[in-house]
Amino acid sequence: MKPDKIQIESNLRLHVDRLAGLIGPRYLQKPKTIQATIGYIEGQWGGMGYKSSHECYDAIGDQATNLIVEQSGSKRADEIILLGAHYDTVYSTPGADDNASAVAVLLEVSRLLREQQCKRTIRYVAFACEEPPYFNVDAMGSQHHARQARMRGDKIRGMLCLEMVGYFSTADNSQTVPPLIPKWMRRFFPHRGDFLAAVGNMPSWKLCWNFRRGFKRDARSMPLFSICLPEKINEIRLSDNSSFWDQGYPALMLTDTSFLRNPNYHRATDTPDTLDYQRMTEVTIGVASALRFLAN
Repeated sequence: MKPDKIQIESNLRLHVDRLAGLIGPRYLQKPKTIQATIGYIEGQWGGMGYKSSHECYDAIGDQATNLIVEQSGSKRADEIILLGAHYDTVYSTPGADDNASAVAVLLEVSRLLREQQCKRTIRYVAFACEEPPYFNVDAMGSQHHARQARMRGDKIRGMLCLEMVGYFSTADNSQTVPPLIPKWMRRFFPHRGDFLAAVGNMPSWKLCWNFRRGFKRDARSMPLFSICLPEKINEIRLSDNSSFWDQGYPALMLTDTSFLRNPNYHRATDTPDTLDYQRMTEVTIGVASALRFLAN
């Protein structure tokens, strides 16, 4: 059965409006916004029939909470495909693209796959504390989760990190390229910001290839730029995917490329009306298709 694009788009708009419009900036020093965000995400998952669990930990003196739901696999339940997105923002922005867009897609993918029985376990995680001052330190929600997963011996076969997936532009030269990309490679990079990027480190090449195969099954019309690069290209380490690389897990960042495209990054202008919900709908369908493919 084909996904209902009108319903998906309507739901995406609702999620972003509630998170970035109604709640606004979401950070630990404003605890009511975090409580409201956790309540919203849990309420959505509860309405789908999921039971969510809390992974609480200390984040530089405050309690932070990752939210987790799982669909157990039928034949290889010990093997996990993880889809995650951070729900926090910096203080200066309502965070529509960064990162309400990703949380919205996380929720809708989990809704689309609710009735699917896959061979591998699917784990959905809404991460706390991706933004500064927690970024790249032990207090980052994905760092905590990835470390705990490694200590438990979790067999995470692939982690997909949703990081800003709602801003698109068809204007020429609306897309910039990371400065450390060699000049000879730049002609192979898109210069129009109308695509989703799937970016891995070099050991994640197989996951990247299989993600592309799965994504294109149901989202053929959505441009997808998939690439694996050395981690010295710092831009590819700027989200929760890097936490899993640090623990030796394959991971991809799925992104509209953030500040390489979106002029509203970390600004008060990162509002729900700046997002392209039709393209976000295609991203949702493609990610759901890829997740189903990887989990089977």
